[in-house]
Amino acid sequence: MSAACCQPGEPARETTPSIVDPGGVHLVEQVAVPAQTFAMGDAHGDGARPDGETPVHAVRLDAFSIDATAVTVADFARFVAATGYRTEAETFGYSAVFHLFLAADDADVLGRPPQTPWWLGVRGADWAHPFGPGSTVDGAEDHPVVHVSWNDARAYCAWTGRRLPTEAEWECAARGGLPGRRYPWGDELDAGRCNIWQGTFPTENTGDDGYAATAPVRTYAPNGYGLWQPVGNVWEWCADWFDPGWYARSPVDNPTGPAGGPGRVLRGGSYLCHDSYCNRYRNSARSSNTPDSSMGNAGFRTVA
Repeated sequence: MSAACCQPGEPARETTPSIVDPGGVHLVEQVAVPAQTFAMGDAHGDGARPDGETPVHAVRLDAFSIDATAVTVADFARFVAATGYRTEAETFGYSAVFHLFLAADDADVLGRPPQTPWWLGVRGADWAHPFGPGSTVDGAEDHPVVHVSWNDARAYCAWTGRRLPTEAEWECAARGGLPGRRYPWGDELDAGRCNIWQGTFPTENTGDDGYAATAPVRTYAPNGYGLWQPVGNVWEWCADWFDPGWYARSPVDNPTGPAGGPGRVLRGGSYLCHDSYCNRYRNSARSSNTPDSSMGNAGFRTVA
């Protein structure tokens, strides 16, 4: 299960993801991350124990390239147009929408978890209708695509010959060459550098950072490696299974995560993260969800 404020915890759903043939062209700009050894994990004591951000441990990575931005609505639309792919939100007929952004009739609200009533299961919510069937992505083509499951992200990767980053690659890239820092730019929170919640969660978002929901992928400033918004905006799927005890036994060289787990890793936090409830918009912060889960604040970027 996931962090309650930022993601809806969902039971696994029976699914058979579509098979996607390669042949697509990935148009997202690439940035290079040099080979290095870095200290992975929470050096500040900010993380919650169940998230498993400790112990801080050395990780040695080969050089790799990674998307400068999250995959956008326009990128995903090209994939769907070329392949006819249907996301799991479309297959199941619903996805998770944050209550303040609902664009649907009451009859389309299929339920809300009693412990996190700000999350709604909404019929007709999907990547092209992010707030429900009464919404569209017109004018938001340069925003990160959302309502994509881990399986959906993998399908896009199969089409383009890409892959999802390992959790270690993601954290190394997010740090931007600044060892041990909380954020991609340093240790102090700067609302002018990321898209997170301002106001009183979960009832009022003042939008002081310029956006209440997602922001365009090239908003604010990139980090030292050239990555835009690795924290805030949307959670990003990683390749690894999640295990809160993994760091204590992770190998040093190019770790790829445990052999199994309750869900797949998500990194970076989102526009719904707030210090009063969830401060996971940090380089070392971790979360997870089942690989078929989709929601209005999770997307992905890819690596070569």
